[in-house]
Amino acid sequence: MSDFRNYQARSGARSAEVIDQGLRAYMLKVYNLMALGLAITGIAAFLAFQFAIDNGQLTAFGQAIYVSPLKWVVIFAPVALVFFLSFRINSMSVSAAQTTFWAYAALVGLSLSSLALIYTGQSIVQTFFVTAASFGALSLYGYTTKRDLSAIGSFMIMGLFGVIIASLVNIFLQSSAVAFAISILGVVIFAGLTAYDTQKIKEMYYERDGYEVASRKAIMGALTLYLDFINLFMFLLRFLGDRR
Repeated sequence: MSDFRNYQARSGARSAEVIDQGLRAYMLKVYNLMALGLAITGIAAFLAFQFAIDNGQLTAFGQAIYVSPLKWVVIFAPVALVFFLSFRINSMSVSAAQTTFWAYAALVGLSLSSLALIYTGQSIVQTFFVTAASFGALSLYGYTTKRDLSAIGSFMIMGLFGVIIASLVNIFLQSSAVAFAISILGVVIFAGLTAYDTQKIKEMYYERDGYEVASRKAIMGALTLYLDFINLFMFLLRFLGDRR
């Protein structure tokens, strides 16, 4: 009887070890995909700005993406693509889903390249590193905490809808006070969502998932954290960015 109990204990320990190793590999894949997406965004933004500015003046390319009606395509194309990926990922192959994610990251970079017209390059780089450090700490907390963050996540999601509505209203109000309040709330909300989403992505892991299912989960997890990072960066830039 004691031998059987010892066998059960050893089997349970081996099973937990396998799950733990699988979880680490899964989360590492999520973070690697997210990091690669951020790298693509950064490269796309840098190249777009280089082509858009010549001797301090907008080139024809710059006029097209920053001034002409094409700018609305540049702004809304990433939104359309992220919705497409979110709704269609279960029917897409892993390679197609990854390619769509890379394309989305490149389009976001093209859209964000206009930030270099508003803020100095040094302040953009500094804000990126502040965002990276904050994101890393928040995501680590979400990964390691034993506390259930579901209630916090639900509250932050409701707050996000409030920020979106307030931002739309402020397009017409043009209130600096409202814009400042939105920026503060945005930082708080995406800080909370970073921890919550990390915990949620961790809980999505299941050791019996096949390659296709696990890979799709990793891509969607990477997309979620990528969005948290980009939005946290954007709101922090409003505080830390030096305007030209």
